[in-house]
Amino acid sequence: MSGREQIELITNHLYTAVISDSLDSLGYRHQVMREYIRPVHSRYQVVAGFAHTIQFVDSDEVLENPFDAEIEAVDAIAADAMVVIATGLSVRNAPWGELLSTAAVARGARGAVMDGFVRDVKLIEELGFPVFATGMKPVDSNGRGKLTSWGQPVLCGEVTVAPGDLVVADFDGVIAIPAGILEPVLAKAREKVNGENQTRAELRAGAYLRDVYAKYGVL
Repeated sequence: MSGREQIELITNHLYTAVISDSLDSLGYRHQVMREYIRPVHSRYQVVAGFAHTIQFVDSDEVLENPFDAEIEAVDAIAADAMVVIATGLSVRNAPWGELLSTAAVARGARGAVMDGFVRDVKLIEELGFPVFATGMKPVDSNGRGKLTSWGQPVLCGEVTVAPGDLVVADFDGVIAIPAGILEPVLAKAREKVNGENQTRAELRAGAYLRDVYAKYGVL
């Protein structure tokens, strides 16, 4: 299955809860980002893409050319990417906004996830670009934070994300699936969704939960 097919499978048939359960069953119990990372608008359902990682740190330094590193990192975004921005839970900086979102859309990105603030939220919503963040703040990054690296593993929402990991986000939260276990995770998730669909149909028809659970083992 190609990367695009994996993304389409997730966005059309899966969701974070069933993926989390599948990761648990394989012994990966710490792949869900912290609950403070939330969607900033609700015009989308399930979003998935391959991690394009960026690291920011707080900094008081006012630079003469503050955006050179950001421009380089954003211009390197590939199609089907999910931009993952680690800020160390910064409450000073808002490193992502509408113009970077516009550039990411032009590169074919699927969305962005950050453990920090975003700005220009209404414009991003009009753009239709999915963003998950800890909050909103209308500040410029120069003199508040700086990009220190991109394309390297980062810690975002207390989950380590490496470039190429598959990041899935919906209203329930954000998950990072390590690239090396993507196929077995998706296989287990599809199996569980099928069981949930059968369970749901029988419950709606009046079956008792204990009987349906004994039959399908899904809850």
